[in-house]
Amino acid sequence: MSGRRRLLPAHVGGYVYLAVAAVCAVALWVAVQDDWRSGIRWFSVALVAGGAARLVLPESQAGMLAVRNRFLDAGVLVALGVTLFALATDIPEQPGA
Repeated sequence: MSGRRRLLPAHVGGYVYLAVAAVCAVALWVAVQDDWRSGIRWFSVALVAGGAARLVLPESQAGMLAVRNRFLDAGVLVALGVTLFALATDIPEQPGA
């Protein structure tokens, strides 16, 4: 298989990464086209799910989710997800919107 390109991820983390990326892409589409709050909430849920997956997957199966230390990767993803969710929930409606 040295001359062939790999089309599928080699690790479970690669599939999780692709799922998170797909949900984020759909969430951004929803945010741009319809309700931005709903889209950002879905985006934040995907980030938290990616962080949780990074925390529970072993290093050998983390794949593209593994960038740095396990707890740093998971902490950054969860913190960003929780922050985005809180902002999407707490920002008041603008007049005329």
